Amino acid sequence: MSIKIKNVNYTYAEGTAYEMHALKDINLEIPDGQFVGLIGHTGSGKSTLVQHLNGLIHATGGRIYFNGRDIYGENFSMKELRSKVGLVFQYPEHQLFEIDVLTDVSFGPKNLGFPEAEEKAKEALRMVGMGEEYYRRSPFELSGGQKRRVAIAGVLAMEPQMLILDEPTAGLDPKGRDEILDQISRLQKERGISVVLVSHSMEDVARYVDRIIVMNQGQVRFDGTPKEVFRHFRELEKIGLAAPQVTYLMQELKEKGADVDTDVTTVEEAADAIESWLKK
Repeated sequence: MSIKIKNVNYTYAEGTAYEMHALKDINLEIPDGQFVGLIGHTGSGKSTLVQHLNGLIHATGGRIYFNGRDIYGENFSMKELRSKVGLVFQYPEHQLFEIDVLTDVSFGPKNLGFPEAEEKAKEALRMVGMGEEYYRRSPFELSGGQKRRVAIAGVLAMEPQMLILDEPTAGLDPKGRDEILDQISRLQKERGISVVLVSHSMEDVARYVDRIIVMNQGQVRFDGTPKEVFRHFRELEKIGLAAPQVTYLMQELKEKGADVDTDVTTVEEAADAIESWLKK
């Protein structure tokens, strides 16, 4: 499974006094099984871009291809696309609407005509750590973290080939954030699905993703591995972003004469680098 974005542009309120160019000549390809982090300051185009990936927004210019097929083509089914490219919104309340958790998570697979839709819903809930005790509870009575888990389960129950998460840990404490991202990372590896994680946390993307795409003013500013992208921490600062804290720590140690690797992006890598230096 792959999604290819070719020369995509998007303009809000096109042709009016309020016209705003949200995306400008975007060219990207997301291959099967890749864990991608999408970062950028507020208004950089992140959410607009991911809503194009499952057809919620129609590009005002350019083409998008799903498995080589033009999603704007005459014979292409947007229902099929949305069953394969699942989007979890930043605010889970926008996706929860049924009387109880199990009914809510069952809705997607039932709507797609899946046999044993309820069993698929139960499996998806188990994947995100929600047991039987939650099945008959109202989704609106759950905590913020639990609502996010249910929203993610609702998408997973439809067996997508790509999972898009728009700020899935916003407002959660560190423990809840780590639990959700650890589960997503495990699911990505176990099921081989592609994941696009929209996040403001540089530590999170450094820890979990294979590739980072940096958006700025509707354009792709950087695209590479975490190490490649965070080498440009000075340029990132100029567009309102930053590198993980350990990047600055290692730079400071280097400037003070320590022979350490400044390419590290996680706490674990920093600890290993410092230990290696101390043993020299």
